[in-house]
Amino acid sequence: MSFVVLLNLLVKPGWVVVENLVQDRLGHATFGLVTALSALTLVVAALSDLGLTPYAVQRVAAEPRFMAETFPTLLPLRGALNFVALAAMLAVGWVLGYRGNELLLLGAVGGALLLAQYGQFLRGTLQAHQKFNTDAVLSVLEKFVLLGAVLVLLPIGLTLPNYVGARLAAAAFTAVLTYGLMTRLFGRVRYRWQGPVARTALRASLPFALMTLLYGVNERIDMVMLERLASPTEAGYYAGAYRWVDAVMMYAWTVLPLFFAKFASVPKDASAQRQLLMFGQRIVTLPMLFIVAFVLFRGEVVFWQFSHSTPAEVARMTLCLKILFVNVLVHAFFAIYSTLLTSTTHERAVSWLVALSIFLNIGLNLFLLPRYGAIAASLDTLLCALAVSVGYLVLVARRTGVGVPGRLLARLLLAFGLLCGAWAGLQYGLYLSWWLEAGVMAVVFGLIVLGTGLVRRKEIMSLTGKS
Repeated sequence: MSFVVLLNLLVKPGWVVVENLVQDRLGHATFGLVTALSALTLVVAALSDLGLTPYAVQRVAAEPRFMAETFPTLLPLRGALNFVALAAMLAVGWVLGYRGNELLLLGAVGGALLLAQYGQFLRGTLQAHQKFNTDAVLSVLEKFVLLGAVLVLLPIGLTLPNYVGARLAAAAFTAVLTYGLMTRLFGRVRYRWQGPVARTALRASLPFALMTLLYGVNERIDMVMLERLASPTEAGYYAGAYRWVDAVMMYAWTVLPLFFAKFASVPKDASAQRQLLMFGQRIVTLPMLFIVAFVLFRGEVVFWQFSHSTPAEVARMTLCLKILFVNVLVHAFFAIYSTLLTSTTHERAVSWLVALSIFLNIGLNLFLLPRYGAIAASLDTLLCALAVSVGYLVLVARRTGVGVPGRLLARLLLAFGLLCGAWAGLQYGLYLSWWLEAGVMAVVFGLIVLGTGLVRRKEIMSLTGKS
């Protein structure tokens, strides 16, 4: 797990910095359009998977023979669904009013995403076989290749066509490499179409498909509606702030699939699941608490690369960022409960919960986005995250034998409150540079974590090899 996190810490921050430069070079309006199209593809791309990726991970983890018996059918099925999804993306784009070059751009952006998702489907075999280190390398490879391509393009002239082309090429390279690695590790898969097998897999994976579609709509609909109802420029402001949300949440989205596989491997053992939940809660939440506090007190420093933006534009992005990072705080506390539920056959209940959140989100967006733009989109995202998280807790309490660790949640909340109080006290009357202030508060946070018992001294000793 530490190797997974390390790779993401090496690649993802570098990508965020480069993407800031891309937005600064292309402009807020152009980048807002690209981001809106990317968000649209993410919503529709659920059709390319239909829940087959989490279904395959769950089944292969629990039944190793599943891969040999079913994958010869799943691989061609998954590839055919990519073409269906691409056609659906273009049709939805046309309905939403995109024409001409915008539709071509949508096709290129969508193709890159579909290739990336096909690679993620192939990586599911590695997760199910507990080959997490190999999966970790592949999870960041596309971003690493794209990072290098953009760095080459920046000095010679970055344009919208060559940026989108680089995204498509990086996704294709990663998908081909992942397929080759899978066949090397587990043997060549000979395609064998079996209609009954495909129908059985699709029926079993539909709850995952619905959940994926709903999560995609819930997370990305803001960007599409913002670009359509307000302006591409407002979408650019929101994208500049949301990029940091994506970067930080990659920590959670990297760690949580590992717990998905672990939860799925002990589907009938509530005691083992409870221990995993207690461990995972601390692993997911603690690092996020410090990051959220940093953004709330020093969020403006992350926009230092926007030299072509006015102070008013940077201030607007900063306000969006701070609102969105309260949303990150909510996910830091409660996203693992969704992982527990979806890995233990409660996908349908979670899907209904997210569907209710979508209706709330769309309603708020229709009312607020035309007037308040990116600020409204940020606030709507936060309100929906709160609503969904309350539902997670209710479902875990009522439908599982695991229960909600109330004391642990209370200690985590106390630690965050103490951190914010100490940070505010440090800033009162003092004017330290942001890096010195962050360093002091990192030490303070370490003491808070030890003082609240969230991490015990004996656990640190065991990690360092001391008795």
